[in-house]
Amino acid sequence: MNKLTRSLIIAPQWIGDAVMTEPLLRRLHARGERLSVGALPWVAPVYRAMPQVAEVIEFPFAHGGLQLRERLRLAKQIHGQFEVAYVCPNSLKSALLPLLAGIPKRVGYLGESRVGLLTHRLKNPAKAQRPPMVAFYSALSGDTDTAQDRPQLVRPDAEINAALRALGLTHQGYHVFAPGAEYGPAKRWPASHFADLALRLPLPVLLLGSGKEAELCASIADPVNAQRPGHCLNLAGKTTLDQALCAIAASQSVVSNDSGLMHVAAGFGVPQVALFGSSSPLHTPPLNDRATVIWLKNQPDYQPPLDCAPCFARICPLGHTRCLNDIQSTDLLRFL
Repeated sequence: MNKLTRSLIIAPQWIGDAVMTEPLLRRLHARGERLSVGALPWVAPVYRAMPQVAEVIEFPFAHGGLQLRERLRLAKQIHGQFEVAYVCPNSLKSALLPLLAGIPKRVGYLGESRVGLLTHRLKNPAKAQRPPMVAFYSALSGDTDTAQDRPQLVRPDAEINAALRALGLTHQGYHVFAPGAEYGPAKRWPASHFADLALRLPLPVLLLGSGKEAELCASIADPVNAQRPGHCLNLAGKTTLDQALCAIAASQSVVSNDSGLMHVAAGFGVPQVALFGSSSPLHTPPLNDRATVIWLKNQPDYQPPLDCAPCFARICPLGHTRCLNDIQSTDLLRFL
């Protein structure tokens, strides 16, 4: 029996990007590679929802800084354990660990002066010419036919049921709203619109997000619960990511902005409505047959046309954010 190639994947630091690497991992696993994923703690649970991953190594790193001492310590621990490394992020520091760990084959895109850190280098296309992110990551496998790749996430029924019990939920007995978008307000549908939609839905609504989004979620839940007590449950910052993944997997549907949880919903294949404003669904769409994308930019009957979109800005440069403010809650109802 041939020995499996031991491969280390250096994961992106964002949840949505992590989901979009799943097709790459599926390709590598299918051709006989044993996969270990090195990921930051807030991303690691995403990789535990990928059956092809043999182990997840949680990196002891934080946002920003080279943290060379920590990288040297970890490199010593994993030295000699891997034949190949696939470096998903484009940063210099993300390519350091495979070099320091003596991994002989190191695959990644050119970027941040890291030519000497990689042994197999892919040309990094300009942002305007970059393919959708799933194809961008899948190309690290060396394959060229990546157009039909779609992320797939899986959680065991026992884990989903345990999470639902802990959160006091029933299977498909609620909708999930993910109103946050860490990038900035130009990617967030107004809280008042989320609240109006929640009031129109017969099933309860579960609000998910990080602790930073707790106040945003409260601005949705409070007015809803004032009219329909208990209809909105604000769990922003109160769940683990594992619990949030399970709650999404068991939901009736998910409504979100262009965010990491949008890609999680797509990975689980649940019915979803994805709202795009300053960003583009041509670049980071929810790859899910049960997804509906609402983007006023591509609606010919919307006037005046959104010539400014996509601007990819954090805050609307024109001060109106029409691309999201003009999407009404009633526009979503027929999809939920």
